Amino acid sequence: MGHWIDLDTPAGTVAAWRTDPSAVPRGGLVVIQEIFGVNAHIRDVAERFAQAGYAVLAPALFDPVERGVELGYDQSAAARGVELRNAVGFDRATEIVGAAAHLLQGEGLRTGAVGFCWGGSVAFLANTRLDLPAVSYYGARTVPFLSERPRAPVRAPILFHFGRHDGSIPPEAIEQHRQALPTAPIHLYEAGHGFNCNLRADYDADSAALAWTRTLDFLADSLK
Repeated sequence: MGHWIDLDTPAGTVAAWRTDPSAVPRGGLVVIQEIFGVNAHIRDVAERFAQAGYAVLAPALFDPVERGVELGYDQSAAARGVELRNAVGFDRATEIVGAAAHLLQGEGLRTGAVGFCWGGSVAFLANTRLDLPAVSYYGARTVPFLSERPRAPVRAPILFHFGRHDGSIPPEAIEQHRQALPTAPIHLYEAGHGFNCNLRADYDADSAALAWTRTLDFLADSLK
């Protein structure tokens, strides 16, 4: 079972949910939240990755602005999450992810990142700016950053999951991903936004299960 720790970052001390496997870790993983904070769903995702063998940190990216944020999934919560996301910004969020990765790497673990929604776009930046192998679930704000490239010769791999019926990520945006990153696996599911979260209206069990399998396969290959 996981627990909260204090994580030192360039943005100050933030809380992070830490959970570890029962055996020697096969790698480290930074789980990057949606706009709803490190809530019960994100902690559950972290636990599932730990059960798959990874030492996991899920940093509370909103802490520099407001500590202890855990939101639900209704309209008012989404609006509050957007406010907090905008207040934190991508640069600061990426720095916090970098601090979490540095902690895990300091334990001798090859480390990657998996992010959801806003965190999916932050995961992309963790790939391009921090050289982390990354998985991006339905990152709707990545397009402006597609010109960023991983630093040669590192070229850390990245995997994308999108919902075909996600109104926040139109087909042309997915095509821009394909054009900018022709070697990156990009998977499209018969689902909407947030299909991995069983607390959201767009949850799709079949799509979530397939994306999870593909994610674990990607991590096993990228972090070996």
